[in-house]
Amino acid sequence: MKEFLEFFSFADANIRYVTIGSVLLASSSAVVGCFTLLRKRALVGDAVAHSVLPGVCLAFIVSGTKNPLILLFGAFVTGWLSLILIDYITSRSRIKEDTAIGLVLSVFFGIGILLLTSIQHSGNAAQSGLDKFLFGKAASLVGEDLIVFGAVAVLLLITTILFYKELKLLCFDVTFAKSIGFPVRSLELLLTTLTVFAVVVGIQAVGVVLMAAMLITPAAAARFWTERLGVMLALAAVIGAFSGISGAFVSYTAPAMPTGPWIVLIVSMVAILSFAFAPKRGWVARMLRRRHNKIQILEENLLKLFYQLGEQHEDYFSNRTLDNILTRRNIPKTQALNGLSKLKRQGYIQRHPDGWALTREGEIRGKRVVRLHRLWELYLTQYLQLASDHVHEDAETIEHIITPELEQKLMEELNYPALDPHHTKIP
Repeated sequence: MKEFLEFFSFADANIRYVTIGSVLLASSSAVVGCFTLLRKRALVGDAVAHSVLPGVCLAFIVSGTKNPLILLFGAFVTGWLSLILIDYITSRSRIKEDTAIGLVLSVFFGIGILLLTSIQHSGNAAQSGLDKFLFGKAASLVGEDLIVFGAVAVLLLITTILFYKELKLLCFDVTFAKSIGFPVRSLELLLTTLTVFAVVVGIQAVGVVLMAAMLITPAAAARFWTERLGVMLALAAVIGAFSGISGAFVSYTAPAMPTGPWIVLIVSMVAILSFAFAPKRGWVARMLRRRHNKIQILEENLLKLFYQLGEQHEDYFSNRTLDNILTRRNIPKTQALNGLSKLKRQGYIQRHPDGWALTREGEIRGKRVVRLHRLWELYLTQYLQLASDHVHEDAETIEHIITPELEQKLMEELNYPALDPHHTKIP
């Protein structure tokens, strides 16, 4: 508790620099990463992160100092050139984008390692600590770094706000953007520049190796929680900021722990939790939805079967034994009993000593499932010209997902038919 209070009081200047710097880096990178993710260019961040190293080294060789502004300018130049080169290779050759990314990434990073090795053996005392761009060292951030990072982060956020509509259209419908006269190429260059800025700012905290995670992971986590781009941007920024603060706190309480890797580890944990527990798109939600759909299909199949048994003698409310049900439809006995019990609780069937019988509500629901099945069979035979003996299996699936609106449209399109392709009455 003492360490917690000491950290969040922000009395220590070093704590302030590291925390604010980490938050700015993580949140601004996350916002830009959303557009990169939506354009399905997640690997671009990794390519840029590895391509900035030669720029950092060249800037140091030319200037002879470790001024963060000069180093970041050099990183920006080579990072930007790497993206331009990827686009050029992809558009002017038969090489696909993933291959071009791999080529550019490896070549630029290899040149960067050679330059860094040369600097380390040059005897220049000023080169000490230059290798932090490889693995990051957020704990070494000082006030001068914070000013540069803050300016770049504000620039990224302001540009994103000003060009929000254009970038949104670029991500979701490039063809429409071109058709209405948007300068798509210029917008792509703008997004490229923003991506490079985000990576260049972040490498000093987490390094070139982990920067791709900072760019993409918060965006991927936010994508699981919402379908709206504005909300996704805000969530990604919050996730990035939270991981920045948490990483700095862990590094403070355990000094041997590096800040940058902990930021990445925490944002990865948030992403895993999002992948698992997001309400609509998470693994758990999908698993529950599949289970619910499976139960619903079982229930509707049972009600349909009761109705079809009643059609034989136009007696829909007579008792049906379990043997009658299992003989007509291949359903495991345990599943059938579970389904019948649930339908009884819902009021669709009644339990009698000698069997099960439909209620009025069950007869209505069973009739609708049968109607949808036969309507879809008729639609397939009339509009897709399928043979009548080839439509049953497809109707078995579709009958469970047809909405009332689509049901009405089917009735209108088929002119309120009386018989299905097998000359059976449509209820």
